[in-house]
Amino acid sequence: MLLDTYQAKGLLTVTLVNGQTSTAGVYAYRGDLVLIEGALREGSTTDRKPPEALLIHSALIVANDKIVFINGLLPTLSLLPILVEKYKDDFAPDCAALIYVENIAKAMQVELAGVVFKLLPFKEGLVWNEILEELYIEKHELKGQSAEDKVAIAYNAAKTYNAKSPLVSYAEAEANTIVVVKDAAVGAV
Repeated sequence: MLLDTYQAKGLLTVTLVNGQTSTAGVYAYRGDLVLIEGALREGSTTDRKPPEALLIHSALIVANDKIVFINGLLPTLSLLPILVEKYKDDFAPDCAALIYVENIAKAMQVELAGVVFKLLPFKEGLVWNEILEELYIEKHELKGQSAEDKVAIAYNAAKTYNAKSPLVSYAEAEANTIVVVKDAAVGAV
């Protein structure tokens, strides 16, 4: 099973959900997905330092050992090709891919490795709450559902999600990135 393979390779971290949905053979995951593994610790062949890059707060649906839904947050657009390169063999041709990106100001779509990635700007908040809002999923629709089935509900809504943003080349998308300025957090005085 694909998610078990990812787990064994250390590609899943900060796991919130990892199990089968109520549909046999369909699995859901929520957590962080590793894009760039940390370096091996000195003298070790298995123990790694923390990951260097992640798809943060990701949500995946895997069916027939293929990723049919992927959502999460990329701090920079430059990580999208890394995500695609690492996982391209696992994407289903009709994968519903909705990715938040911190350093874009407007929504756009980019096709890489045969998958159209719907890129959405991200300012702040929780990625899971943002995607539920983007897909018009009401809280009552999730009530009483298992954590895995909640991800499946998001996937079903994402399949019919109609992005009104233009399909652009990756180079055009790169040309439309912005500089992200984060407010400094101030603690107790």
